[in-house]
Amino acid sequence: MTFNEGMDIDPERVSTGGGMGPKMVLGGGGGLIVLVLALLFGVNPGDVVGNLTGGENKGQSGAVDVSVCKTNSDANRYAQCRVVLTAQSLDGVWGGQLPQQTSRRYIRPEVKLFTGAIGTGCGNATSAVGPFYCPADRTTYFDTAFFQELRDKFGASGGPLAEEYVVAHEFGHHIQNLLGDSGRAQRDPKGPESGSVRLELQADCYAGIWASYAAKTPAPGGSQPLLKPLTDKDIQDALSAAAAVGDDRIQKKATGRVNPEGWTHGSSAERQQWFLAGYRTGQVRACDTFNAADLNNPPALR
Repeated sequence: MTFNEGMDIDPERVSTGGGMGPKMVLGGGGGLIVLVLALLFGVNPGDVVGNLTGGENKGQSGAVDVSVCKTNSDANRYAQCRVVLTAQSLDGVWGGQLPQQTSRRYIRPEVKLFTGAIGTGCGNATSAVGPFYCPADRTTYFDTAFFQELRDKFGASGGPLAEEYVVAHEFGHHIQNLLGDSGRAQRDPKGPESGSVRLELQADCYAGIWASYAAKTPAPGGSQPLLKPLTDKDIQDALSAAAAVGDDRIQKKATGRVNPEGWTHGSSAERQQWFLAGYRTGQVRACDTFNAADLNNPPALR
């Protein structure tokens, strides 16, 4: 998926850099999300907990250059610009769909780009944890180096929509926060039918809803959609990214075996199916993973 001609980037939509903050308690589902991503990257969870709760951190925070982000051409070329314009597209889609479908007002999440390490409302984090959402400060955090990791370490096919799917997934966690669902994972943190898995699959479904409307919804303040219509290859790129971070694939790669009792995000097949449920229906109600009897077979796809 590429951005339409003549689209202007608003670099003020994101903030960059940020030093390590003071000691803070993990808030909402952010800590769980961050810890899971740390495990995906093979990071020692104890080290991450230290970083998240104000322990010693030797990493250095760095700012990301968004001065190069001016038009759609820059978004098609640079990862950091792609995050900014994808965020603008997500604002356009959810700004219309959330109140229309749920009667809840859409409040934009903050978007912060960083390298190295950063302080958040959920504590301190490093690049090793990958992209994450912190409910406490309603902010999505991205180190764009993750996108290369997604291809090189996890075997995703790459492509713009694979990266945009990651951004849309984190915005999905923000939608859950607005709807009051973020805390549901904490009561049931792991296992194939756990609240954590259901929360993550719902965020995948919400990413699919964005993809369903992204090429139809005018950019905020404009009349033309930010993105061009999806191709079959675009969808395959997104599905490849979703599959790459499935619990079964990660466990198989790391240990040579699959243990569903340790799942926190869902299988590759489940992640793909729930993304498709959102994409094909465009409906929030189709993403009710918490009441789904069969997570590998969303009702909307039957």
